[in-house]
Amino acid sequence: MSPAQSSPAEAAETYDVVVVGAGFAGLYMLHRLRGLGFSARVYEQGGGVGGTWYWNRYPGARCDVESMQYSYSFSEELQQEWDWSERYAPQVEILKYANHVADRFDLRRDIQFNTRVERAVFDAREKGWSVTTSGGKTVLAQFVVLATGCLSNARKPDIKGLESFKGPVYHTGNWPHEDVDFTDLRVGLIGTGSSGIQSAPIIAEQAKHLTVFQRTANFSIPARNAALTAEERDTFRQNYPEIRRFAREIARNGIYAEQPDRGALDDAEDIRRSKFKARWDRGGLTFMYVYNNLGLDRAANDTAADYVRGKIAEIVKDPATAKLLQPNSHPIGTKRICIDTDYFKTFNRPNVSLVDIKANPIEEITPNAVRVAGHDHEVDALVMATGFDAMTGSVAKIDIHGPGGQTLNQKWAEGPKTYLGLMSAGFPNLFIITGPGSPSVLSNMIVSIEQHVDWIADCLTHMRERGLATMEAGGDAEEKWVAHVNEVAHGTLYPQANSWYMGANVPGKPRIFMPYIGGVGVYRRICDEVAAKGYEGFVMEAEMQPRKAVRG
Repeated sequence: MSPAQSSPAEAAETYDVVVVGAGFAGLYMLHRLRGLGFSARVYEQGGGVGGTWYWNRYPGARCDVESMQYSYSFSEELQQEWDWSERYAPQVEILKYANHVADRFDLRRDIQFNTRVERAVFDAREKGWSVTTSGGKTVLAQFVVLATGCLSNARKPDIKGLESFKGPVYHTGNWPHEDVDFTDLRVGLIGTGSSGIQSAPIIAEQAKHLTVFQRTANFSIPARNAALTAEERDTFRQNYPEIRRFAREIARNGIYAEQPDRGALDDAEDIRRSKFKARWDRGGLTFMYVYNNLGLDRAANDTAADYVRGKIAEIVKDPATAKLLQPNSHPIGTKRICIDTDYFKTFNRPNVSLVDIKANPIEEITPNAVRVAGHDHEVDALVMATGFDAMTGSVAKIDIHGPGGQTLNQKWAEGPKTYLGLMSAGFPNLFIITGPGSPSVLSNMIVSIEQHVDWIADCLTHMRERGLATMEAGGDAEEKWVAHVNEVAHGTLYPQANSWYMGANVPGKPRIFMPYIGGVGVYRRICDEVAAKGYEGFVMEAEMQPRKAVRG
């Protein structure tokens, strides 16, 4: 299977597959490859497994998908035996779960930690990849699988004077592994996306003063987090077959929940408000499930957005602060909705202030302050909750060269192009898990990860059984898929938001709607049909003949 079998290069280690990343995608990919008899090596830049949950240790970090659903389904024993403690698992518990999986399935022996993949070059003659790591070592593999994650590349803002700041600077996406104590400190928090919204209440409880610098107000729904009872866990476990089937085949975002049967304007206002209230009181991402057209029709969307804006006005006592916290730049749900615990209530504390940096952006950071509109907001510590170079950032850090010498970064300079989010034309035997052009970040990530890993595993088995050496996305199939992804997106309200779905949070990044919004179930059926038709749209080449005579 591997290029080294016919390569005169003797010394390099060879594998059937190199996997980049040991988060939830890399762990399951390794497990599947092992089970199918493929040799594999995983390279992980962190010091442990867990991916996003290894890096994101900021105060209040937890998943926005309920823990009983944000979990692997591939092992019945695992899902029956693991006890989640809360409705929404905190980062510590999710990381513990990832470590448990790595140990339970004996995965660590094939993972190399503290190692970045820096370069991958495809050798057209040998029909395989040469992969160079941060230690300068090069290995050979027939296939490379990028399990690099969608939210794992922390984006540091380019703010004048940041390097001159005398106090500690933290990034929520690359938090220290030891506890950070903000007691008696004046803290500046820059950013009000999910990590800012989760961390602000906890930092405010510790800090002498917290100043939140907000560029864009975000819609956030109460989490209503609580301890899970044994009865709740048992009910879930008994119903797992139906819950998992529903998440894979029916739910648009891979989350089991009651589905709406009508649009927002089909109900009278009093009924509509009572339904919004019921979902608000229940909490969580399923607030957007109240009606079936909230992401499609602006008038319908406005009813939900107005309801949430009204709740913010009820919670926040100072009218000027409440107004600043009410989002008005995008339809609700077109940026990933945040879920929180007492975020809006935090602004009622006497030691918390809100600074609008949309009207007046940060001018510069001085050794002990953040300067906005000529005023210095003095701070002792800075927390950057400035998000990620999402979906493509971690891939872009690797220097990937196709057989013609073109790099993947050059190809994606105008925006990422893939076929099904799985492969990119011109880069044979290079797979991407939950890449741009797949549901990925619009879904329960583990549902999408398992689907992609299973599809890739079946594909590699198909190739092995037929003696096929290479596979890549066909150019025409890719162009049609990119057009389809954009067409479906533009049939919704999503492109109206300057979100990280569009790459809008990274200056200079091309604006292209990256995830596939057609739904997890629809996407799965498309992928299955492509495979059933002999991997339609992909180009496959037969195994080369052994060249033993050349070696002699």
